[in-house]
Amino acid sequence: MITRGLLAPGERLKEAELADSMAVSRGPVREAISILERDGLIETLRHRGARVITLTFDDIEEVYSLRLAIERLAMERCAARVAPETLAKMDDVVARMKALGPDDDHVALDLEFHDLVYEAADHTRLQRTWNLLRSQVSMFLNARLDRDHFRASAWSEHAELRDVLASGDPAAAAAAVERHIGWTLRRIRETRAADPDTPATGPLSGPGPRGKTGL
Repeated sequence: MITRGLLAPGERLKEAELADSMAVSRGPVREAISILERDGLIETLRHRGARVITLTFDDIEEVYSLRLAIERLAMERCAARVAPETLAKMDDVVARMKALGPDDDHVALDLEFHDLVYEAADHTRLQRTWNLLRSQVSMFLNARLDRDHFRASAWSEHAELRDVLASGDPAAAAAAVERHIGWTLRRIRETRAADPDTPATGPLSGPGPRGKTGL
């Protein structure tokens, strides 16, 4: 609910109401809130309970600079060892991206592709780092995603990533993800510099080179 934007930034999470709405006791709700806090999606305030975080530009820049760093390594390792079965799964994700409708979950499909990259990278600590970052990436993408633009170009971007992985060239794979994700990081910094009052979860200032989504 948080990562998909169904709960607004700053919205309070009330254990009793959540438990009633899901027909469970408070115990599982309390445990879920603890996990969400660990994942950086909520914050707990003394005597005020838990609330959904409000992403600042500092938060987003940290998330995307870290994402770029770990995804370079993931792409390098994936290119060196990717199996035909993984490439076939990537082909399936790209095909579903191409067929996306306006009401489909665009971000979930995007992250599914990148999950395959991390899985194929075969690096336990790298995977753990991605798992911790993933929810915040999802939250940011759902806040700023231009779905029409995504449907038009995301499938071809991810097809390019798939092809460079299939080539088995780690350096080319790292360069490809630098173009793919690095654009978003640059636009975050440029948008903030141009207008510090722009909402951190608002749209960035236009499509990237060759219409890139940078997701």
